[in-house]
Amino acid sequence: MAISLKKGEKVDLTKGTGIKKVIVGLGWDTNKYDGGFDFDLDASAFLLDANGKATSETDFVFYNNLKHPSGAVIHTGDNRTGEGEGDDEEILIDFEKIPSNIEKIAITVTIFEADQRKQNFGQVSNAFVRIVNQDTNEEYLRYDLTEDFSVETALVICEIYKHNNEWKFNAVGSGFSGGLAALVKNYGLDV
Repeated sequence: MAISLKKGEKVDLTKGTGIKKVIVGLGWDTNKYDGGFDFDLDASAFLLDANGKATSETDFVFYNNLKHPSGAVIHTGDNRTGEGEGDDEEILIDFEKIPSNIEKIAITVTIFEADQRKQNFGQVSNAFVRIVNQDTNEEYLRYDLTEDFSVETALVICEIYKHNNEWKFNAVGSGFSGGLAALVKNYGLDV
């Protein structure tokens, strides 16, 4: 049975688990409302150094840059509707390929054109992230975001970080206003 986490909780991913590769599955539902636009939520991964910054644009893996040059982080593609059960978007991480200068991977979700479409995470429900062992296809952990967000247009869902040369998971669940541009700037890249 998978470990169920709450905001702020941390758990080992690689120490004593045998996990070498994971699927980071992200999902959500959008509340039905008459805004005239469909919702398009996008998962991204920021590969960060010891200062919490991405050192180049290639350290930002998202729908326009699906694969980190190292092959350590791969985005499986943009789901523009979020329809159906299960994961809406997935990011694959191979711990053995992560470059030595990378200390943390921030997993985020943003709403595409949120300001123009007058959309925010107050209109999103049942958001979750789950970690699946790629080798066994077993769900290892799950973090359901239970917070009531309102005006936020970007979320840092979780962080996968290195501690004593092992990888751990941190359930973050923190919202940002300003969408993807705010996150990109926060992690040290130019918009």
